Amino acid sequence: MKDFTVTNDMLFEEGQKYLSEESMDLIRRAFDFAKEKHEGQFRKSGEPYLVHVVAVGYILETLRSGPKTVAAGLLHDVMEDCGIEHDEMVERFGNEITTLVESVTKIGSLQFKDEKEYLAANHRKIFIAMAKDVRVILIKLVDRLHNMRTLQYMPRNKQIKIASETLEVYAPIAHRLGMSEIKNELEDLSFFYLEPEAYHEIAHLVEVRKDERNALVQKMIHEISELLNEHHFQFRIFGRSKHLYSIHRKMVTKNKRFDEILDLYAIRIITKTELNCYEILGYIHAKYHPIPGRLKDYIAMPKMNMYQSLHTTIMADGNIFEVQIRTEQMDRIAELGVAAHWRYKEGIKYNAHDEQKEIEQKLAWYRNLTTLTDDVDESTPEDYMNVLQRDIFEANVYVMSPKGRVIDLPNGSTPIDFAYRIHTDIGNSTVGAIVNGSLVPLNTVLKTGDVVNIRTSKQSSGPSEDWLKIVKTAHARNKIRAFLQKKEEAEREEYIQKGEQLLKDELKRRGMDEHEYLDKQHLEPVYQHFNLSGYDALLYGLGMKSVSLSQVAERLSKNKNSSGVGLDVANLARFFNRKKAKTVSNIGVTVDGISTMMVSFAGCCNPVYGDDIVGFITKGQGVKVHRRDCPNVAGQDRLINVEWDDTAESKTYETELLLSGTDRNFLISDIVTIISQCKVSLTGINSQVLEDKITVYIKLRVSVTSQAALTNLIANLKKVTSITSVDRIMQ
Repeated sequence: MKDFTVTNDMLFEEGQKYLSEESMDLIRRAFDFAKEKHEGQFRKSGEPYLVHVVAVGYILETLRSGPKTVAAGLLHDVMEDCGIEHDEMVERFGNEITTLVESVTKIGSLQFKDEKEYLAANHRKIFIAMAKDVRVILIKLVDRLHNMRTLQYMPRNKQIKIASETLEVYAPIAHRLGMSEIKNELEDLSFFYLEPEAYHEIAHLVEVRKDERNALVQKMIHEISELLNEHHFQFRIFGRSKHLYSIHRKMVTKNKRFDEILDLYAIRIITKTELNCYEILGYIHAKYHPIPGRLKDYIAMPKMNMYQSLHTTIMADGNIFEVQIRTEQMDRIAELGVAAHWRYKEGIKYNAHDEQKEIEQKLAWYRNLTTLTDDVDESTPEDYMNVLQRDIFEANVYVMSPKGRVIDLPNGSTPIDFAYRIHTDIGNSTVGAIVNGSLVPLNTVLKTGDVVNIRTSKQSSGPSEDWLKIVKTAHARNKIRAFLQKKEEAEREEYIQKGEQLLKDELKRRGMDEHEYLDKQHLEPVYQHFNLSGYDALLYGLGMKSVSLSQVAERLSKNKNSSGVGLDVANLARFFNRKKAKTVSNIGVTVDGISTMMVSFAGCCNPVYGDDIVGFITKGQGVKVHRRDCPNVAGQDRLINVEWDDTAESKTYETELLLSGTDRNFLISDIVTIISQCKVSLTGINSQVLEDKITVYIKLRVSVTSQAALTNLIANLKKVTSITSVDRIMQ
């Protein structure tokens, strides 16, 4: 392994290259304090522990970090390993450095059920702190880098554990921050410990071809240099070797042989201006044959980690070369990422809050991390890390809002994922999506470069359970589940209140005292009769109209009578009325007190078995049975009590539904499928798209066995993608 020894003198010499004397005084005080507190502590290698913290401080200096960041790097273990209290740290080094040290400190005192939960909680703490101050992760990355450089002294099981964690968590973070030098080294070191045989095999292949590769690259460099000198460019040019883990990953994921990796021969050109980059690209393409599909313009469209460069792959003398062209500033950011963009500059007043805001503006994914962290209390450590891994680290599809904001999403993401990434409220009110100017289904898979416009509606009923099958990001899935849970709770409470009011009104209409009838003695037999768990379940059933209001009232009355309590006058009259002849219709409804009369359903509200019903005595058409809430019988004085007959359960009833939503391909097909799955007969369907070519109204006529079956159908139709409302029609 390479020698990574850092001496105390190297620490101070590197700092003096860019820090003021006042800043160096802070570094010396931090060094002296760390040296004193770590006295007598040793690493697995047998070296004094101070060697590690000095190395961390030195690497931070090579990144040109600010003096407080370097000081925090030197002190990052004193609170955890040396028992230094918060107040002492604040007194010696101030709140800012103390907060940085506390944020970097690992979780050690808490108890977790297993190693996985411990690691997840530890990582979550780091990322929450990172969302507040990026310097935390800079220190943590450098700390991990030096630990990886000296991992040979750890036992094998520890090597595997630490290397796996580095590859899964720290290397992706370094990549997202654009710190390719650190990312590449972390990956190669992890590769060395996790797959030593594959590592040595690729290292051998690289070494065997080294002289040949160097000769070809040097020949190409000479040719390109002559070309650029002809046109008087200012430039630097050199060969670039691909790191071993990157070669291994391409061989595995793309199933390629070693000699098929196109950018194994790589050349980098550093020039003065952005215009020069494009000019040089033009001259290279004019002289050499570019390979189609391999030109990538990351200058016009930077990567999410601020990376900018022109990439092209060319053919020369039968060999393939990848050429990267960029400016000096782009090259610094490509190698050091966020550490280069916010390099400490003497004389400029540092403001942590302003820096964080600037980072969020430059790094779109960092805004996502901040948003994710806002919901941290709602998730377990494992959930948080799973969301972070899938939604941020694995994001490689870049789409844009109409205003040009770039959103990075994982492969397979849909417009719904995009909507929730913009804002939770936008996701919850989404009713449609327009991608690249065309209306598309909400399950459309987005591609890099798509421009996505989300259509929302204040009248939207919100996400449905079907959305959970569509979305890719865990963030969107968690938001949808939270909405559905709150909606279910709110709807249940609403139906309970509605059911209670309906029952009280019905008891009052029948002349039954609610205080007398709604007690435990009378209610328990009712629960048992309807197989319900309690009062709330009964009221919920009444509110949903899955339990017959008239049957509950009748049951309460019967229970009261059977208990020996005398009937009041109103109930006595109804008792004698029930002894009279009844009209038994062929539609499953009986009419009290009348022996012969024609009975039929009203076409305005189409009652079904289980609905609360009432009869209306017409002139010449007998009794028309209406739903009790039908507006056509409100205030009428020719009403008569009707009840569902015992035969009603074996019959079917036609009723009409009106669906509204956003038109899309296969919408009617999806609706018909749902109707079939709910085992309901479809007897008629008609749809109309409005002039806006987006809004659609669909009228259904269905045949159902009961109100409960109809309620189930409506609930499932509401879950159909792009359907915003489903209502029973009353004319």
